[in-house]
Amino acid sequence: MSLEDKLGNKGLSFTPMGIEDNNMRNGRGLSDQWADSMVVRPRTTERSITVHKKLVLGFAISILTLIVVTAIAVLLSVRFEECAGESSSRGGNGSNAKFNGSRDGNGNHKDEEAQPWRHLRLPTSLRPRHYDLRLSVNMDNFTFSGEVNIEFECVNSTKFIVLHMDRLEVEKVAVYSDNKKPGVMRIHRQFHYPGNQVYVIALHRELKPMRTYKVNITFDAEIESELLGFFRSSYMLQGERRYMAVTQFSPTHARKAFPCFDEPIYKATFRVSLRHDASYLSLSNMPVEASISDDDGWVTNHFSRTPRMSTYYLAWAVCNFTYREVTTESGVVIRLYARPNAIQSGAGDYALHITKRLLQFYEDYFKVKYSLPKLDLLAVPKHPYAAMENWGLSVFVEQKILLDPEVSSFSYQMELTMVVVHEICHQWFGDLVTPVWWEDVWLKEGFAHFFEYVGTDFLFPKWNMEKQRFLTDVLHEVMMLDGLASSHPISQEVYDATDIDRVFDWIAYKKGAALIRMLANVMGQQVFQRGLNDYLMTHMYSNAGRDDLWNKLTEAMQKEGKDINIKEVMDCWTLQMGYPVVTISKNYSLDHSVTITQEHFVYDRDAKIRDPDIFNRSLQWQIPLTLAVGNSTYKSSEVILWISNKTETHKVGRMDEDMWLLGNINQTGYFRVNYDLHNWRLLIGQLMTNPEIISVGNRAGLIDDVFNLARAGYLPQNVPLQIICYLPQEREFLPWHAASRSLYQLDKLLDRTEDYSLFSDYVLKQVASKYHKMGWPLALTEGSIIQASYQTEELQREVIMLACSFGNKHCHRQAVSLISDWISSNKNRIPPNVRDIVYCTGVSLMDEDVWEFIWMKFHSTTAISEKKVLLEALTCSDNGFLLNRLLNLSLSSDLVPDQDVIDVIIHVGRNPHGRHLAWRYFREKWDILNSRYGEALFMNSKLISGVTEFLNTETELNELKEFIQISGGGAGPALARAVEIVEANVRWHSLYERQIFQWLRKSPNG
Repeated sequence: MSLEDKLGNKGLSFTPMGIEDNNMRNGRGLSDQWADSMVVRPRTTERSITVHKKLVLGFAISILTLIVVTAIAVLLSVRFEECAGESSSRGGNGSNAKFNGSRDGNGNHKDEEAQPWRHLRLPTSLRPRHYDLRLSVNMDNFTFSGEVNIEFECVNSTKFIVLHMDRLEVEKVAVYSDNKKPGVMRIHRQFHYPGNQVYVIALHRELKPMRTYKVNITFDAEIESELLGFFRSSYMLQGERRYMAVTQFSPTHARKAFPCFDEPIYKATFRVSLRHDASYLSLSNMPVEASISDDDGWVTNHFSRTPRMSTYYLAWAVCNFTYREVTTESGVVIRLYARPNAIQSGAGDYALHITKRLLQFYEDYFKVKYSLPKLDLLAVPKHPYAAMENWGLSVFVEQKILLDPEVSSFSYQMELTMVVVHEICHQWFGDLVTPVWWEDVWLKEGFAHFFEYVGTDFLFPKWNMEKQRFLTDVLHEVMMLDGLASSHPISQEVYDATDIDRVFDWIAYKKGAALIRMLANVMGQQVFQRGLNDYLMTHMYSNAGRDDLWNKLTEAMQKEGKDINIKEVMDCWTLQMGYPVVTISKNYSLDHSVTITQEHFVYDRDAKIRDPDIFNRSLQWQIPLTLAVGNSTYKSSEVILWISNKTETHKVGRMDEDMWLLGNINQTGYFRVNYDLHNWRLLIGQLMTNPEIISVGNRAGLIDDVFNLARAGYLPQNVPLQIICYLPQEREFLPWHAASRSLYQLDKLLDRTEDYSLFSDYVLKQVASKYHKMGWPLALTEGSIIQASYQTEELQREVIMLACSFGNKHCHRQAVSLISDWISSNKNRIPPNVRDIVYCTGVSLMDEDVWEFIWMKFHSTTAISEKKVLLEALTCSDNGFLLNRLLNLSLSSDLVPDQDVIDVIIHVGRNPHGRHLAWRYFREKWDILNSRYGEALFMNSKLISGVTEFLNTETELNELKEFIQISGGGAGPALARAVEIVEANVRWHSLYERQIFQWLRKSPNG
């Protein structure tokens, strides 16, 4: 039975004392209270009284009137009870309540006082100072009981204490005055309002401003199986199933574990105590201060008091893990906790040692010391996200922190590295300085995502992440998403409870990172660092908004004598959706001048006609456009032009007719660049003859821009196909990677067409010479990564992937040979860097026995990275029966980890032979999928996007629209975005498919 069912139907309750037991709540109801206040008590005498008939009649009427008034009062009270939300259901996340004023305490206090529980935001009357939280955790029946004592300050007088609470069974509540006359305060009533997940305590008398009080609440709850709040997870150790429990509170799930002021602005200190069976150990944000063993075989760990922090960064765990540790030069103890066999094998050593280096790096970069005495990294078998940056206790899913160097590919190591770099950055941007409210979540996620690349460059300078890989993996990816008509500003208002989950998307993470990178390049590295230091020092242990950041960065610029108002520049990038396309045209009739225009880039250009309210606002940006000119042997130094008007004319120095223009040097800006067709021809000619005149970053940028400009109708469809003809001359990884990503998008639009072979043969012709020149990597030797050969290894991998994906016969034979050798020898000699390609190719080309072999290896391997690669390979089969079997097993059994189920469905959908199967399965199982993953950030939107992004027929579009109608559109923005993408796919086919194939038939390079 769920906790909701256990609660039963609880009405309003009144007790004369401050402490109230829930067992009393089914006693006297509202009607009794009204009766107490309204009853008439007649006087009595010793002698009998004679009453006139009229008096009797009047008395009877009075009694009748009293009964009617009492009945009306009871009905009104019941109506109030319904309004207050005192229903038997304790669940429910949705609310139509609107934002109820600012958090500075200057909102409409009277309006808040009417029914403060009805607002999305907590009333501003109270501010927590400190929590004492004591929990008793029973791992045998997965329940816990708790007692929380919250000390808070009254800011404005109020009779209401409104706390967040969800799925907790309240046992007792007491409120104490902490002033000169301490004592228990009488509680008038208390109830749960599930619409906003709050618990309301109404007092008989008001709390007074400038005074402190305490509320004490005891409660019970379950350790949930869903991966939010305080949840349980399991793993196998020596054939035995073991259990552990851990928290995930971001963004709004601390309330599932204890009553609290669960908003980022309400920072407080915490002291946590955990009692549990002594066979387990427990962890929290701070070190253990005292540990007390009980006679019953249980132990209580008391943890030190935390600094001021937001509730969603509080964390604890109860597990049977072991650890390894290192200590930084400044004395911070870093431990990595994981399953005993993972620790013993050394799978956590890599993450542990880079964390030590990263703490020092961030302290040096930000000029702000790490704030806590320890930092624990906890590797858990199941988690809804890659990781969570709880202060002092960062939690990672095992795939993102455990590394087996014998079998892990470079790409796996790189991804793991960046996740660790990201979470350690959050110890400053997020934990130490927290955004005021969720509308500016990019202030922490954008910085952490940007520093993934800066921090990784510190660890491995030869990887060149920030100047190169950032372009393809962040900038190009998010510009595709932000080019949709259904995009949104990076800072978006949060009106509804469901909006909080919505703000955690790639716009916040990746666009945030791209804008920060653009700003850092405009300011200069040293000035940017000084501004960040000032921002962190000013707002540490507190909250900040975007204007706080802009002010500090403006001050840093002013100290350098540069009068740039950062807020004025950046508001147009953060408060407007999308980004501009900058078109640069040479004026051949004028004296060395260019005309530069800006307009909002949208893939669906008809949207500007359909939605004039959105697109006719004349969106404009202040654009830092860097520009250079060049020819076959020369490129000028760059100049920077600030473009703030729709159209501008600038002189850029001498330009002969054979000289090309190049904008957005090294792609530091967040915008696309288009040119007149003559300039495009000059740039393509330059790439064909001597590509290295143009930087690696700009070569990748030209490829990405040209494919996306053509898809949106700004350029003819043949231009992107012409530009990739230069690839045989390309020696660097990054442009190949950009081309691969763009070709992949085009491939998914064409892979079910009759003339698909025209396209695949064209791609193979561009790839063939490089593939034969690069060859295949040698079998694994000692260690899986040779840092000096990073670029070569990654280029080799990219070319092999393109060759095998588009049907190169030699590539197919090589993959089949490697799989066959593994099966016959039972020794896997396949180089880790290409295992995913080989496994997938082998499964797609070979028989059912190979699929079964991979399935068996998936279950038998203990290497986390290998499991992931094997599971994805199973989705590559051409056999519909096997794909259906995998889909059904993934959701209906324990054979596939929860966090991998969505990836299985998405990868089946990317397989042209499985696309219709995944689409059908998604619709049939939507209710199950939505109930399991609906509350987890990213999960639903990732699933919806992954399953629908390559649907491209009218039939599939109609099926999508019908599904949204039937399902009620529960995933809101993700489904709206899916419709726009599928409509664009269908429109592209009707407009451009014929053009593409006509050009391919005539092309001399085909």
